[in-house]
Amino acid sequence: MGGLVETLLPARMGTPFRWLVASSWVSNLGDGVAVAAGPLLVAGLTRDPLVVALAALLQQLPWLLFGLHAGVLADRVDRRALVVAVDLARAGVLAVLVLALATGDVGIPAVLAALFVLGTAEVFADTAAGTLLPMVVPRADLGTGNARMTAGTLTMNQLAGPAVGGVLFVAGAAWPFLAQAVLVALGAVLVSRVRLPVVQRPAQRATVRRDVAEGLRWTWGHPAVRTLTLTIVLFNVTYGAAWSVLVLYADQRLGLGAAGFGLLTTVVAVGGMAGTASYDWLERHVGLAHLMRVGLVIETLTHLVLALTRTPWVAMAALAVFGAHAFVWGTTSRTVRMRAVPAGLQGRVGSLYAMGVFGGILVGQALGGVIARVWGVTGPFWFAFAGSAVLVTVLWRELGHVAHADAEALAAPGASSR
Repeated sequence: MGGLVETLLPARMGTPFRWLVASSWVSNLGDGVAVAAGPLLVAGLTRDPLVVALAALLQQLPWLLFGLHAGVLADRVDRRALVVAVDLARAGVLAVLVLALATGDVGIPAVLAALFVLGTAEVFADTAAGTLLPMVVPRADLGTGNARMTAGTLTMNQLAGPAVGGVLFVAGAAWPFLAQAVLVALGAVLVSRVRLPVVQRPAQRATVRRDVAEGLRWTWGHPAVRTLTLTIVLFNVTYGAAWSVLVLYADQRLGLGAAGFGLLTTVVAVGGMAGTASYDWLERHVGLAHLMRVGLVIETLTHLVLALTRTPWVAMAALAVFGAHAFVWGTTSRTVRMRAVPAGLQGRVGSLYAMGVFGGILVGQALGGVIARVWGVTGPFWFAFAGSAVLVTVLWRELGHVAHADAEALAAPGASSR
């Protein structure tokens, strides 16, 4: 057991890192429970597809509404205290929802309001939590640290959590939300054990607008981070377009039905687990520029394979490889960004990146629906292939500059110390 713990959470990275990972994994399990329970609760109260879609939107919309404010707050206050306070508030909202479900006194408006409040709280908690890793591990170990955090997202949020949430919902609508409340509160307790260095902040308070503008200027003025941010926005447009019709693609193109759609998403997560498991080796043996370029080529070819094939096992193989790429890319991109960004700007720059993730997907989803209606269920995949191919061509040389900037960040004074 000790050898396994050392492999997953190396002692050289310190006790605060272990507490941080434990908190992240526990909180992700709670959020994963809600991934299944939330839609099941809404679908149990109404069959109106517009309301069901609205529920999903209300959980994502806070990123666009409050993402920048969350970044400013994370750079202004004690980040650990902010995570603890917001997660305890989330647990309180969930407790109220559990009580309402247990007494049967709950309707669609109350559920939608609760989902929006929980989504808003998650924006502030996730933004602040995303600044903690570079505060507790050296720059040289950020790749390993991000890989461990991503492994928790995969196993807890995407694999174990939804399955647990579905089983608990069958036992009773309140049970999954009670479990989420307990897990989120436990995550807050665990992160409270993390000891952080002091972050120097300006003595004079600026306005929110000025703080946001500073984050925007820094992001645009740093070529590597600017490239990564634009890349995630544009590639998420193509990704969002294709994945918006994946449930229809599984049924109409592959003949798999509803259960097959779940299988496709599971295959992506399994591929992601393989990618995160191999990340340490890849980081040591593959150059950063090659790693990023190959990843984007894989994403481009995935859309082409899915546009062409009618064979389920071919689609599943392509999605497994895509899953490995997606989480390797995500880990690499976050690592490069964390190494480059000054401690006092981690919240604002990170929130801009997160808004790019969600904003790109939302735009892509809107495009995907229109394209599929006009050109059929494979239309969004052809759009994604063509768009990704153009983007890879444009970004090919820029990714070399990103790798060079990351090497400079690693060579800078303090890269091997906290």
